[in-house]
This record gives sequence, C-alpha cells and structure tokens, in this order.
Amino acid sequence: MADAAKDARPVVLVTGAASGLGQGLVAAFAAADWRVVAACHRDPFPSDSDRVWPVQLDVTDAAAARHIVRRTVERWGRLDALVNNAGVTLDEPSWQIGHADWDRVLAANLKGAFFCAQAALPTMLRQRDGHIISLASFAARVGARGQASYAAAKAGVIGLTTSLAREVGSRNIRANAVLPGVLPTPMTQDLPADTLAAFARANTLGRLNSIAEVTRFIVFLAGLQNVSGQCFQLDSRIARWT
Repeated sequence: MADAAKDARPVVLVTGAASGLGQGLVAAFAAADWRVVAACHRDPFPSDSDRVWPVQLDVTDAAAARHIVRRTVERWGRLDALVNNAGVTLDEPSWQIGHADWDRVLAANLKGAFFCAQAALPTMLRQRDGHIISLASFAARVGARGQASYAAAKAGVIGLTTSLAREVGSRNIRANAVLPGVLPTPMTQDLPADTLAAFARANTLGRLNSIAEVTRFIVFLAGLQNVSGQCFQLDSRIARWT
C-alpha cells in the first residue's frame, strides 16, 4: 500500500463493467490514465493492463460491496470515484409484474447503487474527496410504458443522488446522476427495430446517443471539482420542466 499511496493516478470503481456501457467506461477511464476497478456481476473478464483490475461483485450484497472497497484501498491506497452503472430491466405491464421481478429490478438498480455508495463513503470521507456518479434514466423523469419498476428504481437513484450531494458536500464529495439515453447495449439489443426508430424520432436530433459519447462525458464529469447534485441528460429528448 505504501507504493500505491505514492501513485497519483486516480482510482475509480465501475459497477456493471462486463459489457455494454460498463465495458466502455472501463476502457475510457483507463485511456484517461485512471486506475479502474472493473466490477462484474459474474466472472470478471481477463485483463493484462496494470490500470484495470477486474473483480466480481454482486451490488445487491452490501458486505461484498464493502469488501471490494476495502480491497481497492489495500491495493491502490485510495478511491476517487464510484460509477454506479450496474442495472437490469424486466419490462412488463404494471398489472403483470411479478413481485420477484419488481424486487430484482429495484435491487439491482437502486439498492445496489445505495450499497456501493454506502461502502465507498467512509473512504471518501476520510480523504475529504470523492465523486459518486450514478446512471439514471429518462424514464425516471417521464415514465415509460412497461417499465414501471425500472422507472421507479431510476427515479430513486436521482433522489439518492441529490440527498447524497446535500449530506456530504461539506466534505468535498460530489454526487451526480447521468441519464445516458438509449444506447446500443445488451439491455436494448432485443428491442424491435421500429421501437428503436421511435426512440430516435423522439430526439430532436433524430438519432440515439453512443457509448463513446456517454463514456467521454462521464470521465470528464468524474474529474470536476465544483459540480454536485445535478442530473445530466445526454440525449436530445425534451421533457417538461416540472
């Protein structure tokens, strides 16, 4: 740990790192000279980079989240940012959602974000520095047919983010939420072409966002010192102000 403490490169923990946006985030942070803890729900992917440390983490297990943060500090001496990216969606009409499916969506998207933030905060509080970035959704702002559980969970993520910002801002810890828009990820790969086309038409620019643009923004945001309690929407859909 003594050698790790001398390394000035910042450290970020990215959840849901195995594929899609998570995989893009790992690559983008590493390219920006961050050291990355790439947390995967299942088997970690192999990496020969000294900047990327793949680990296994079930974000719905609070003890496991604390364990990964502890190992991160033991390995690299610090934790500068947490990106709560892990999540699932199980789309069903509200009257057909099974209780187990509801619990699974809320656990992965909201409880997991809370557990990881709670695990990271003691280290960040000691450092008097840190940034918690959580992935939310446009569905949290406007609702979505067939996504009551997902919209509710992501609305909770926004509420969690703003509460954290108020609680820990005096200790120089930032908390922000990002609404990435519809992306070409495993979460959307089974959507019909006409559904994706409708999402594109809902954007004033007539197109969907890209993983590369979202990851570039999140890496930039992670390095900002004076922005907290905000919710950044990254596509061109327009919602009502209230």
